[in-house]
Parts: sequence; C-alpha cells; structure tokens
Amino acid sequence: MKYAFIRAHQARYGIASLCRVLGVSRSGFYAWHGRGPSAREQTDARLLLQIQRLHATHHEAYGAVKTWRALKASGVDCGKHRVARLRAAAGIEARRKRRFRIMSEHHKTAAAAPDLLEQRFLASAPDRTWVGDMTFIRTRQGWLYLAMLLDLYSRRVVGWAMGERPDEALTLAALEMAIESRRPLPGLIHHTDQGVIYRGRRYSTRLQDLGMRPSTGTKGSAYDNAVAESFFSNLKNELVHHRVFDTRDAARAALFDYIELFYNRRRLHQSLGYRTPSQCEQDYYRGA
Repeated sequence: MKYAFIRAHQARYGIASLCRVLGVSRSGFYAWHGRGPSAREQTDARLLLQIQRLHATHHEAYGAVKTWRALKASGVDCGKHRVARLRAAAGIEARRKRRFRIMSEHHKTAAAAPDLLEQRFLASAPDRTWVGDMTFIRTRQGWLYLAMLLDLYSRRVVGWAMGERPDEALTLAALEMAIESRRPLPGLIHHTDQGVIYRGRRYSTRLQDLGMRPSTGTKGSAYDNAVAESFFSNLKNELVHHRVFDTRDAARAALFDYIELFYNRRRLHQSLGYRTPSQCEQDYYRGA
C-alpha cells in the first residue's frame, strides 16, 4: 500500500521524499514498481472505471452506499467498503446539496380543502395519493416554470408540464398528463400547498369531475408538502444549480431527460429500499 501511494503521488512530492517519510527504501519501491500492478490493483482499476462511469451517468448524485447498490444491481460483484475506499482515493463525491429555500405564501382566504395527510407521507398502493407543486428554472431567455404531480407510494413523477407562465393552465396540463398516463380511480387524494394556482375554478372543477379528494397543507407550515419539496430539491441540486441554460428549449430537454429517463427509471431512492420508482411499481403489481 505504501508503494502504491508513492506511485500515485510521486509527481507532486518526489519518490525520495515519499520513501523517506513512509520509511521504505527507494530500491524496494523500484523493485515493486518493476513488477507491475498486482491482480488486486488491476481489479481496483477496473472497478474504479465502473464507479466513475456510474457517477457521470447518474448526475453525480450518489454517495458510496447508493453507488455500491447500483453496481450490485447491475451485476458487479464488489464490497461496500471497497467502493467507498476507491471513491475517496479518486476524490469522487456526490454533489453538495444547497439548502433548498421553501417558500410559504399567505393569503387572507380560507383553505380550499382540509389537510388529509397531516405530514403522513405514506400510501398503501400506487395512485392512492398524488402530491403536486411548481418551481422555476432560470435560463438566459427568462424563467421556465415546471409543474408536477408525484405518486406518494412509488415517488414516481406521474405528470408534469413546462411553460413560461406560472398559471392555472400549467398545473392543469400536468394534471391532464397524469390522468392520461395513470387512469386513477375516484377517491385519490390530491395534495398540494395552499398556492392560489391550485385553487382556481377550472382546476377545482376538474378534480371534482374526476372524483379526486383535494387536500392542502396547513397554512403557515412549509413542510406539509415535504415530498414535493424534496423532489424539487433533488432536481435543483442534481441538475439545475450546476449548469446554465441558454434557452428554455435547452432547459426543457434537460428536465425531460432528468424526470423521465433518470429520476423515474434509474435513480435509487433510500425511502424505497434502494429501488427506483419504476422498480417499486413493478414489484407492487407483480405481488398483486
């Protein structure tokens, strides 16, 4: 291990200095170096390449445990501590999460619906409870707004829409997408914060026509829609904060890729037992 450390850092500190500090002889190092990498080192090198590839293709979002589980799921036989050691030695880290600012709006109107969840963010099956919210993404052309609905059982984004205005039409488009793709039965709980965009006449009428049960968080509490806020926090930290979008179309393409190709189908969730939303639903329907 000392010889491997010397080889990795010789350009910066020099072989002689490293040998002296580590208490080994230069002749011993050169003899070891001439033998070439050991079988374990070759295995480590191959595993590190797989770790680096997974890190790049998963938005640099995973820590050591999720990386290890993703590798195991893909058929790579490796140990959790070995993965952590190789990541640390290579300087591979998950992107640092910025604090996600939670906005709470206050209005002098009564709540449109009671809080049916009361911060119990659990569901017994898919399409029993959806949570919805809206956020914004900065581009050089101006703001792009994203409205989405997420299934509380599988954490899958079931409906989304993007536009230049944060209005009722945008939230309705996300709702219609979710209805078209999921065909939920009457009785589904539809939970949002108390934002006025979810309390419009057309939106409320549509929920009533579908037999959905509207639910809103408690006024003054920014955490009564925590699952939706968590999704947006991950989206911002794993995609938005680390790049600049020249156009709204560029942002739309990146958001589509993140939601449909990465988040729903490939991103492991600790709350789902390190499964993806897609795997979670497949397991449920296979059992049912």
